[in-house]
Amino acid sequence: MPDNPLDMTGQTVIVTGATMGLGRVIATRFLEHRADVIACARREPEEPIAADGREAAFVTADVRDPDQIGAVVAEAVRLTGRIDVLVNNAGGAPPAETATVSPRFNEKVIALNLVAPLTFAQAVYPVMNTQEDGGVIINISSVSGIRPTPAGAAYGAAKAGLDSLTQTLAHEWGPSIRVLSVMVGLLRTEQAHLYYGDEAGIEAVGQTLALGRLGNPDEIADVVLFCASPLASFMSGASVPVHGGGEVPSYLLATTGEVARYRPGPES
Repeated sequence: MPDNPLDMTGQTVIVTGATMGLGRVIATRFLEHRADVIACARREPEEPIAADGREAAFVTADVRDPDQIGAVVAEAVRLTGRIDVLVNNAGGAPPAETATVSPRFNEKVIALNLVAPLTFAQAVYPVMNTQEDGGVIINISSVSGIRPTPAGAAYGAAKAGLDSLTQTLAHEWGPSIRVLSVMVGLLRTEQAHLYYGDEAGIEAVGQTLALGRLGNPDEIADVVLFCASPLASFMSGASVPVHGGGEVPSYLLATTGEVARYRPGPES
């Protein structure tokens, strides 16, 4: 193992959906650790993705289009000659009532959150599989894949499928390629208010987690970096939960004391 297993010098990392939110933080974290980063998204970032004097190369791409995925892979190989890490981060879906949402909406959600990561993984496979050190594919999953997600049926189902895909590819493509998913919990991002309301609402939602707060993208990016590094060399096919301990069981919320009743104070 190298002296600094988190030093990504000479490693090429592709991050999808990298212009904002979690994807941008992940791309920045790899830049900070000296990786060559290829970022892609449907629209160019308003500001370059950069850190410590290093800047990510950007390729405009809709990851639902196999030809555009192929263009990202080709550009990565043209620039650096290799692909060591793929982070399938692009995803998401607006809330929609399951009874009335259109089949076309469901198709788009599943295409973005499940089919696109599979297609991108297939596209990098020929490159990674011929490299002496293989490669790592990291799928950004969600707790929505393991619990009910009202108004997010297609999204939750797609994320559940992504965790299943992770296990399958790990067996099909190992040992040369490690495949992991990072199962993300509730985060405080620039769009948190769209889901949780004002600051009081964000605080209240955070109190439903074991750690008593929402996570932040930096904490997820650290886990992604770890998974891509030699420190995780015996990890593959796993879904790594990064969710602050998970949400409180609903029966506790139904009691008079709610969550605080089960969380001891400083004097305890």
